[in-house]
Amino acid sequence: MATAGTSLVFRQLFEKESSTYTYLLADKDTKEAVLIDPVVDTAERDAKLVSELGLKLVYVINTHCHADHITGTGKLKTLVPGCKSVISKASSAKADILLEEGQKVTFGKFSLEVRTTPGHTNGCVTYVLLDESIRMAFTGDTLLVRGCGRTDFQEGNPATLYDSVWGKIFTLPDDTLLFPAHDYKGQTMTTVGEEKRHNPRLTQTKEKFVEIMNNLGLAYPKQIDRAVPANMMCGLQD
Repeated sequence: MATAGTSLVFRQLFEKESSTYTYLLADKDTKEAVLIDPVVDTAERDAKLVSELGLKLVYVINTHCHADHITGTGKLKTLVPGCKSVISKASSAKADILLEEGQKVTFGKFSLEVRTTPGHTNGCVTYVLLDESIRMAFTGDTLLVRGCGRTDFQEGNPATLYDSVWGKIFTLPDDTLLFPAHDYKGQTMTTVGEEKRHNPRLTQTKEKFVEIMNNLGLAYPKQIDRAVPANMMCGLQD
């Protein structure tokens, strides 16, 4: 589908094992496309969709080095020759393009601007769509619907995450649509205004937020020992 009033093609895709959302964005005029947070298990599905829609996949992008699944960037580079992998420089992961604050990923007439939003990991970024007709941002694990990414492993720091959300995401207009990398309760999206009012963690003071995050008592991530090493190498496994 193309969103109303714009030539942006947008699809939200789901991988059920890790509850990961992958996002396809494209310019329907130039056919240039990007995929955000692809999963290796659904890479063939994504490549097929790109082909069916007649799009040219230019970039496969990660919001950070994931710990709960292996990224599909490496596999997609073999399925769709010519596309380039993208991740933040601060992630220390391998990719064709390493991004820093304020840089842009351009596809057709559209661009995604990088906002560094560490706290879940050092390399977390939020991608903000630069388009006058629709406000969208892709927050990865930094900000989830009524939640946020955990901060108890992989360089996590709750105080840093709090500052990232309030300084880089909540400063966007309230009607900005926010699309996370995961959801576990059936929610697909949210807005800046909703999260500023209703996020049970991030509406707290910074001190209370840090206390909450330090006492979540979450289980060890099931796939972290295989996912992180692979994702540091663009999703390629030995």
